[in-house]
Amino acid sequence: MKNGRLSNLASRDGTRTVLASIVSILIGLVVGAIIVLIVGLTSDNLSLTSAWEGIRLIFGGIFSTGRDSAGALTFGFNPTNLGNMLFRATPLIMTGLSVAVAYKTGLFNIGAPGQYLMGTMASLMLALGIPSTVVPAWIIWIIAFLGGILAGALWGAIPGMLKALLNINEVIACIMTNWIAANVVTWAFEISNFKNLVESTKSSYIYKTTFNGVETPKLGLDLLFPNSQVNGGIIIAILIAVLMYVVMNKTTLGYELKACGSNRHAARYAGINDKRNIILSMAIAGGLSGAGAALYYLAGNTEFFWSTYTSLPATGFNGIPVALLAANNPIGVVFTGIFMSMLDIAGLQLTSLTAYNEYITDVIIAVIVYLSAFSLVIKMLISGRKKKKHAAAADAAASGSAPAEAATSAGDDGAAEEPLPPGEGPGEDTEAETGKGGVEA
Repeated sequence: MKNGRLSNLASRDGTRTVLASIVSILIGLVVGAIIVLIVGLTSDNLSLTSAWEGIRLIFGGIFSTGRDSAGALTFGFNPTNLGNMLFRATPLIMTGLSVAVAYKTGLFNIGAPGQYLMGTMASLMLALGIPSTVVPAWIIWIIAFLGGILAGALWGAIPGMLKALLNINEVIACIMTNWIAANVVTWAFEISNFKNLVESTKSSYIYKTTFNGVETPKLGLDLLFPNSQVNGGIIIAILIAVLMYVVMNKTTLGYELKACGSNRHAARYAGINDKRNIILSMAIAGGLSGAGAALYYLAGNTEFFWSTYTSLPATGFNGIPVALLAANNPIGVVFTGIFMSMLDIAGLQLTSLTAYNEYITDVIIAVIVYLSAFSLVIKMLISGRKKKKHAAAADAAASGSAPAEAATSAGDDGAAEEPLPPGEGPGEDTEAETGKGGVEA
């Protein structure tokens, strides 16, 4: 019975998707370890010992506790690293959800960086612009959070409208809106009064929201992960991921959005407003990216560098591998976002504890992204192996049952079969049924 259940579980498409993601992760980690080893063996400043330390940090950097008095790496429960991992995972989860939801509806949202920037601008301006002496800080936080979501949604709706009304490819539209957002945000903060003038060395930064007494509540997580940046934002992100799973899989709206993604013209024929749903899909995706920015900068311990016109935030682009690795499943995005954040922490550990730099983890992420893009091939390879195993088992069962069948035939003493009554032979039965069918037709 258990074997049957395990066999059914292994044959499911979801199981093969998870296995394909795990294979991608393992291959990416192995490639990173090989790179560390090659660099360690070929560099004059490094050795095999330092390469081994780098490999250990790649696989377990989140549990690194530094070095002991003898200079050896130590590992154990590190609440600071774990808390920082959850904090950094929060915007990744949100941008991953943004990409995943759009992809479920047949759209590729590469505009998450621009939507993230617009959410950043709106949330920071509201959090710093509304005086906390007049309005309670917790109400300002809610207004700023909702404002970030709304700004991201409006910015995401622009490529959605271009796609729905003018059939302009959303990728091209998103790229354009990304750079427009970068320049708009730079201009808006350039003429604003939110630049950090208190700390003279940080004139290109915006004030932290704590300057106005606004910050995301810790919800007791600071007690579990002391000396870290973690706050209640990770809980909000997880709840939003669950909400998006319910919306996409258990509601009429989710069904209509996915129907438009599967076949826009068929959905329209079925009475679904495809144009409205395309715009709505991109608006939801933009709102999720804006929410990620709001949760990150409303934490109160992060600073925004306002001169962004020369680059786009990496968090927006990193949502793409998060979604790919999760196979665009909102619940899976939570785990892949945390995993990507764990690699980020491992990279920082590499930089601070060894002669390696954190960009090695970028190589690992790049390999995982490429393999995630080929996840269908990996799933086919996994399915092929399972089919071969099932075929071998079936052949073995057939060869084992053949002698038994022969013995049974021999034990019949050669008795002749009794003739079938008229009308019960195979040919007659088929003809009769055919005749009946012809009459009914």
